[in-house]
Amino acid sequence: MPVTVTEKLESRRSTTGDNPSAELVYTVRGTDSDMTARSQAETTSPATYDGMPRQSVTVEPIGHELWDATVRYAPDSQQQSTPPQTGESTFAFDTGGGTQHITQSKQTVGTYAASGTTAPDFQGAIGVTQDAVEGVDITVPVYQFSETHYLPAAAVTNSYKGALFNLTGKVNSGGFRGFAAGEVLFLGATGARRGTGPDDDWEITFRFAASPNVTGLSVGSINGISKKGWEYLWVRYADQEDTGSNTIVKRPVAAYVERVYDQGNFGGLGI
Repeated sequence: MPVTVTEKLESRRSTTGDNPSAELVYTVRGTDSDMTARSQAETTSPATYDGMPRQSVTVEPIGHELWDATVRYAPDSQQQSTPPQTGESTFAFDTGGGTQHITQSKQTVGTYAASGTTAPDFQGAIGVTQDAVEGVDITVPVYQFSETHYLPAAAVTNSYKGALFNLTGKVNSGGFRGFAAGEVLFLGATGARRGTGPDDDWEITFRFAASPNVTGLSVGSINGISKKGWEYLWVRYADQEDTGSNTIVKRPVAAYVERVYDQGNFGGLGI
């Protein structure tokens, strides 16, 4: 399959002022090589944008033969700026959202039936067939953010690296960065030493995703459902008689909220 490069909708983020910059964001498909993905993104992107030269191309794998590529532009003078110092940090975020498969709508806004018949009432079930409820994939709110911290060498011990490993794939057991317990999932950290000297610090980027806790959810005639952001809600369906259309239909008869991630104390991140 040929390699393709497509600019994403959330591309063209830019800033003005004393430190102007811009980012073009692309999706690269059709290669499992990071070097090929980076080269294709560099070839596709313009050499300058808004009067600023291209400074860097960063790629990140997001699937099989699928990459996110970020091309950064800034004035050449910014390349001479002072690098972040030990103890400093930077922050970035993305509200692009995630994808979820659902089998229930929030509301049925219209039903249409053949002349002389009545459309069955499925109580919000989507894509009902004789044997199953097929559902649909939708975009759901997922707030992804990252923090890059510059930690002293003495703090980044083997024990600390192990703590980061153990917290990866866990949700916050307490409040974190303004979010309630259960809303933030730690996606992991990447780090590198800035130099080879005994006092050279570590640059570590921590990645997170946030999804809101919700209460008062309804599924068909089932009400009062509560779930935390990273818990999983699924619905059981059963055959029932719809008296309006005089047919047997599938309707939600029970809803289940499942915990699929362990909790962790994010204080162990040391940030």
